[in-house]
Amino acid sequence: MENYIVSARKYRPATFQTLVGQSNLAQTLKNAINSNKLAHAYLFCGPRGVGKTSCARIFAKTINCFNPGKDGEACNQCESCISFNEQRSYNIHELDAASNNGVDNIKDLISQVMIPPQVGKYKIFIIDEVHMLSTAAFNAFLKTLEEPPRHVVFILATTEKHKILPTILSRCQIYDFNRITIAHIVDHLAYVANSENVQFETAALNIIAQKADGGMRDALSIFDQVVSFTGGNLTYKSVIENLNVLDYEFYFRITDALVNCDVTSSLLVLNEIISKGFDAQHFINGLSSHLRNVMVCKDEATLSLVEGGADLASRYSEQAKKCGEKFLYRALELSNDCDLNYKASRNKRLLTEIALIKIAQINAQQPVLPQPQGMMRQAPANAAPQPQQPVQNNMVTDPRGAYNAQMPNQNPPVQGQPQNGMPNRTQPAQQPVNNGAQRTNPVQNPATQQHSQPGRPDISAQPRKRVAMPDISIDLAPKKAAETVRQEQTMAQMNNPVSPENLIGYWREYTKKIPTKTILVNTMKSCLPQLFNGTEVHVWVENPTQVGDLNEETGSLMPYLREALSNSFLRLFVHEKEKGENRKFLTPKEIYKEMVAENQDLLYLKDTFNLEMA
Repeated sequence: MENYIVSARKYRPATFQTLVGQSNLAQTLKNAINSNKLAHAYLFCGPRGVGKTSCARIFAKTINCFNPGKDGEACNQCESCISFNEQRSYNIHELDAASNNGVDNIKDLISQVMIPPQVGKYKIFIIDEVHMLSTAAFNAFLKTLEEPPRHVVFILATTEKHKILPTILSRCQIYDFNRITIAHIVDHLAYVANSENVQFETAALNIIAQKADGGMRDALSIFDQVVSFTGGNLTYKSVIENLNVLDYEFYFRITDALVNCDVTSSLLVLNEIISKGFDAQHFINGLSSHLRNVMVCKDEATLSLVEGGADLASRYSEQAKKCGEKFLYRALELSNDCDLNYKASRNKRLLTEIALIKIAQINAQQPVLPQPQGMMRQAPANAAPQPQQPVQNNMVTDPRGAYNAQMPNQNPPVQGQPQNGMPNRTQPAQQPVNNGAQRTNPVQNPATQQHSQPGRPDISAQPRKRVAMPDISIDLAPKKAAETVRQEQTMAQMNNPVSPENLIGYWREYTKKIPTKTILVNTMKSCLPQLFNGTEVHVWVENPTQVGDLNEETGSLMPYLREALSNSFLRLFVHEKEKGENRKFLTPKEIYKEMVAENQDLLYLKDTFNLEMA
C-alpha cells in the first residue's frame, strides 16, 4: 500500500515560480542571485503558512546550483540540486530554534560555520522560529551573524518579528511575507483538486480560503479534511456543514429584514442561527463583514474589495441597491459596538437582539413635529370645498371650550335671541308660543331650536348669520375624549418665546430623570445647548458616539422640553465638534472681564459695596 502524503507536503513549492502569493519577494531574490549580490544574513518574517521556510529552502538550493537558468531558477540536474532534492545535502543545515534555543546550541552552530562547503559555493544555515532563542543565545550569536565567513549565508525565519532583538534585526535584510489572498488560495486549491481528480464548486473553495485566513498550509489541510468528508465531491453545503460555517444566506435574509424595519423577522432569523449551535458573537462578526461587503458594492470602483466569487459579488450589489448609505454606516457602527461590549455583557443574547432592534429602527420614519401657527391644514384630495365664512372678532374661548360672544360696548341681546348662533345661557328657557303658523320642517334639537315671543318677529323664520367656528373635532363620546382633543390642540398651538436660560435650566433638569444613563448625563452636563432662531436647539459634542446617544434620546427629551418651555416647535440638532477645536477655559478674572463687557452695571455694584475678586 502506497504511503499517503498530505497535500501541504505533496504540493509544497519547489521553485520560485510555484511560490503562491509572494511574487514580488521571489523576483527580488532571483535578481539578487542573477546579479551575484547576496547578503550574508536574511530574515523572513510573516504569518504562518505563507511560505517562509519553503522560500528559504528554494533560495538555498538556487544559490548553490551550478547551472542556474536565466529566469533565476535552479536546474535540478546538477549534483548540488540532486543532493538537496534527495535530502542528503551537507551544505544546507536547518535548525529549529524552538527546541534548540540555548547558548550551547548556538556554540555548536558556530563551530560548524568554520567548516567550508564540500559541494557548491555556500554553506547555508536556516534557523526556523528564531524568536524562540533566549537572550543569552542571541548575544552569543551576534558576532558571528555580523561577520560570518565568506562562504556562509544565514536565513532566519520567524512569525513574531517584534520578539527579536534590534541588534539582530540591524544585521539582516528583512523580507516581510504577506498573507495570501483568497483569490490566490482558490486558484491553487483548484489546481490541487484537478490534480487529485476531485470535483468541486468554486463557492466551496472560497469558504475553505476564508477559513484558512491567508495561510496556504492551513488551506491545504482543510482541503484534505473536507475531501475525506465528502468523498471527493466538494459542494458548498457539504463544506459549510463540515467546517461549521454559517451560511451567508442568513446574512442576506436578516439584512433584508433590517432594511424593511422588520424586527420580528430579524429576531426569528437570529433564533434560528443560535439554535444551530452558532455563537451570537460569531453571528455579529459575520454580520459586520456582510454589511461591509454590501457597502463596498455601492460603488463599482470598490467592487474589487469584495473577497469572494463573481456570483457572490453580484448578490451583494443587488442588496446594496436596497440599502442607503446612512443605513449601512449606522448599522456598521451599531454592530461594531455590540462586538466591543459582548464580553462585558452578562446577557449576551439580549445585547445582540438590542443591536438588531436598533439597526431595524434606522430606516423608521421620524416623528412629525407640530405645524407652526399660520399654516393651513391640507384638506384631503376628495374633500368637498367649503364656503369661506366671516370670522367674528368678538369670539373668545374659555377653558371649558364654550364660546361667549358677549363683549363690552355691545347692545344687549334680545331676550331669547341666540348670540352668534349659540343659545343664551344667561336667560331662562322660554316656552314656545303657538301663533297658528304651521311648520313643515322636522323637529329640531331643543338645544338649537329658536323660540318666538309675542310682539316680536319670528326670528327663526329669518335667515340666520353663520359664524365660523374653530377647527375643533367635538365628539359625542365621553368627556375624556373631548378633553384629550382639546389638550392636543392646545399643545399643537403652544409657541411661547424661549429664553436660553430657561432652555439650559430644563436641559439640566432632564438629567435628573435619567440617573441610570451615566454617560448620557455626563454628556448633557458638559455640552450645553444653544438657541438659534427661537426654536432651533443646537448642541456640539466631542465624538460620534455622543451624537448617537443624544439622537436616540431625542424621542423622550424633546417632548419634555416642548412641554416645559410651552413651545411645540422646538427642534434638536446635534453636531460633532471639528477636529482641532479646543474648549476655552477661563480664569475667574477673565470671566469677570467678559461679564463687565456685557453689563457695565457690575462696575457700579463693585464700587458701591467695595467688592474684590476672591
